[in-house]
Amino acid sequence: MPATSPASRARRAVDVRLLIGIALVVGSVAGVVGIVSASDRRVAVYAAASTLAPGDRIEPADLVVRQVALDDAESLYLTPGDVPSGGLVVASVVRTGELVPRASLGSSDGRHSTTLVLQLSGRVSAAVVAGALVDVWSAPAATADVSSLGSFGPPTVLTADAVVVRVVDDEGIVASSDGDAVEVLVPRTRIARILQAIANGDALAVVPAGIPLGDE
Repeated sequence: MPATSPASRARRAVDVRLLIGIALVVGSVAGVVGIVSASDRRVAVYAAASTLAPGDRIEPADLVVRQVALDDAESLYLTPGDVPSGGLVVASVVRTGELVPRASLGSSDGRHSTTLVLQLSGRVSAAVVAGALVDVWSAPAATADVSSLGSFGPPTVLTADAVVVRVVDDEGIVASSDGDAVEVLVPRTRIARILQAIANGDALAVVPAGIPLGDE
């Protein structure tokens, strides 16, 4: 049996040390990955891709998936797989980017409220956007006489805390050049009063019920 040369023994020693070093590096990386994976308690939940207003019917396409750490609160939010084939109905406002609480969803909201498009007598403020809470005001015409056209009585609140679905653009609708049109979600119990004001030619306006903190 030929004797092993010192050079060969040295190469084998280097090879063994190299393999041990590689094994240690791989083991260290695997350990770090394992620790990070064990500490990462993020879960997949849905967030609103755009502002969701009460009465909206949503599908998964209306939502985006976010990976967030919720500790033990995962059951409070909508997660992938929770949306049935028929979709869900929004029961309270969820703004763009917000996680979607299960409590904000339902299936029977349409029995209690509906949407109306209101032609306003003036322009809306910048705070009147989709999802905003507004009070709908009406100023009744003071008289039907032509000589008094344009005169209105004291304004009153037709309904409080209506929800803006959208500010309607001029395209495709017959709108007054003097005012904006808005689509709002209102309780069905207030519909008759609002329609009566519209039929009477009352001057309508919407006033924000609150200003978001980001706008202050």
